[in-house]
Amino acid sequence: MNSLYLLRHAKSSWDDPGLSDHDRPLAPRGRKAARRMALYLRKAKIRPQLVLCSSAARAVQTYDAISTALEGPVVVSVEDDLYGASDAGLLARLHEVADTVRAVLVVGHNPGLQDLALGLADDGNPTEVARLGDKFPTCALANLDVPTTWDALGPGHAHLRSLVLPRDLPS
Repeated sequence: MNSLYLLRHAKSSWDDPGLSDHDRPLAPRGRKAARRMALYLRKAKIRPQLVLCSSAARAVQTYDAISTALEGPVVVSVEDDLYGASDAGLLARLHEVADTVRAVLVVGHNPGLQDLALGLADDGNPTEVARLGDKFPTCALANLDVPTTWDALGPGHAHLRSLVLPRDLPS
């Protein structure tokens, strides 16, 4: 069984209107949420072997904030193509993951992450799927079990185990 973790970047700052969207950093609220998520990742013993991270500043800063919670050897790939990637683009990238990789964390953006999670999820956890369908907030984490190889991953081929929201985590 493979594991797929989809983490939306934490809340970004709009304080500098001169910055491009790609260069917007995390807001103080986003940094706080990322610290909460890091504590959850450590406690839940989430250990991806591969991290695929958007090159946007807010995504990289989100990964940096959680990185110390990830134990074990982790290969990190910061990729321009993940910035604004659609669900189809994200799925195509996951199809390239080696079969030897058992756990992948994607740090990216909506609507691509939400659409990917909803498309992959089977109907085995209707409560969590409904929650995800309502909203995939910033710094939320979708945990999916993937019983196929990465190159065979497709619609309905994963089980949404949980959706973890920072506001539900202890501060």
